[in-house]
Amino acid sequence: MTKIITLAHQKGGVGKSTLALNLALCFQDQLRVALIDSDLQGSIFHLKEDFPELDIFAPEKISEIPRLDYDLIIVDTPPYLSNRLNELFSYSDYILVPTKAGFFDVMAIKSTLALVKFAQAQNHQLKAGIVLNMLKPRSGLTAEVVALLNTLGTPLLNSRVFDRVSLARSSMTSGILKGTDQKAIEEVTLLAEEIVNLISE
Repeated sequence: MTKIITLAHQKGGVGKSTLALNLALCFQDQLRVALIDSDLQGSIFHLKEDFPELDIFAPEKISEIPRLDYDLIIVDTPPYLSNRLNELFSYSDYILVPTKAGFFDVMAIKSTLALVKFAQAQNHQLKAGIVLNMLKPRSGLTAEVVALLNTLGTPLLNSRVFDRVSLARSSMTSGILKGTDQKAIEEVTLLAEEIVNLISE
């Protein structure tokens, strides 16, 4: 049965597309994976030729999601509250909300989480989680942001992904798994494993 993971956050610059691409690449050796770029700007879709081993689809495929024949579908969403988010959430098994460890990012996350909670009220099986992404090493803000995130009612994942040049460049270097930055590889694979475990519960 197909599992669908949707990445969403209304604020741009939180690393959704980079995470979506690298998570898809993490799973593709074990599963039949599709990556759907629901952003009309098509940031990921324009990379289609650079990742011929990965099935990457444009926004037009959104309405076909329930009929696509894959083990796993990962959906990247645009950096604003699209009117299609409710539709995407209704298809999803898991919603991943990446955020940076800044107060403006956390404030912006509330509107996205409100949509997540609305979708969960319609589908009690739908799971969601927040992941701290693009973290700055030794940031004094992180503990305060964690405390704030823990009050929002959506679980904060144990996995954390740090701000690394290798990860930022991964869309141009065949993905993080083919790189040499072992810490970045470990962070992304641990995130993938944590999501799998949550979906499987």
